Formats: sequence, structure tokens, C-alpha cells
Amino acid sequence: MANDKDKRLVLARSFDRKTLAAIYDEYYTPIYRYISRQVEDMETARDLTSDVFNRFLNAIQIGQGPDKSIKSWLYRAAHNIVVDHYRRRKFHDHLPLPEQIVAEGHDPAYEVELSLAAGRVRSALQTLTPDQRQVITLKFLAGFSNAEVAEIMDKPVGSVKALQHRALASLQRQLIPVKETVL
Repeated sequence: MANDKDKRLVLARSFDRKTLAAIYDEYYTPIYRYISRQVEDMETARDLTSDVFNRFLNAIQIGQGPDKSIKSWLYRAAHNIVVDHYRRRKFHDHLPLPEQIVAEGHDPAYEVELSLAAGRVRSALQTLTPDQRQVITLKFLAGFSNAEVAEIMDKPVGSVKALQHRALASLQRQLIPVKETVL
């Protein structure tokens, strides 16, 4: 299996179209989902996902890019592109309500509540450090194991667990109100 991955990297670096298409087909949707959970709209997510694959092609063209794992390299690039996206933003726009909110068969009040809750979670995620946000997104939204998250982030598993613990504690403080005690 590792030999197949090594062969795929060699073929990708030689700009083998079939290999590059297979890499794109395999990773586009997961990378898009990863990014879309961190940005404000689908169009931005599509643009940033395209940037990931452009960065990949540019990197292998100049002899850089992944050394061991294409998946890890792509997720690391996606993380960096999302961080760059938020650094470039000069102001925060309010998130629009989805157009399909009044779609047939859906309760509009429920959809609005769901949209507002998602906005609260997205806002709470933005208060985390970039590393904490990346751990939470990869672990809970993309479904990766701690070992896979550690590989993608190029960190020890223990560091990933510590980042996860601190991030969850922070999210809990922000999203779960403390009940006031009555004397």
C-alpha cells in the first residue's frame, strides 16, 4: 500500500494527468466539506477549495509539495488557505439565511433556529486558535482519528489531544450557558 502511495506521488510530480485527476476526484469533496464548515458561504468554500488544488499543482511544478502524504499536505494547505482568508477580511459580514429556508416540507421556524445555532457555533469556532479550530474541524466535522489529525497537522498525538481538550472546554463555556444559582 505504501508503495502505491509512493508511486502515486512520483506520477503526480511528473504531472501525470490520470493521477492528478484521481487525486482531485478523491480529495475535492472532503477538502470542500472541511473548508465549507469554516467559512461563511458555499461560493467562498468553492473558491478556497480551488485554491488548495492550484497550490498543490504549483507546489509540485516547482519540486515541492507533499513528501509522504498527499492527504495531509492537502488538509494542511486547506487550513492555511482558510487562515489566510480570515486574515484578508477587513470586516465581518452577517451570515445570510439560506435561500432554501422556506423549501417545501420544512418548518421555517425550525430552519431559522437551526441556522442561528449554526451561526453561533461558527462564531464560537472563530474565537478558537487556528490550531484548536483545525483539530475540532478535522476530528468532529471531518471524522478523522487523533492519529490522522496529528499526521495532517504534523504534530504529536498528545498535542492534538491537548488542543482538542482546550478547544472543547472553550466551546462549552461559550455555547452552554451557566445556570445561575438562586440563594
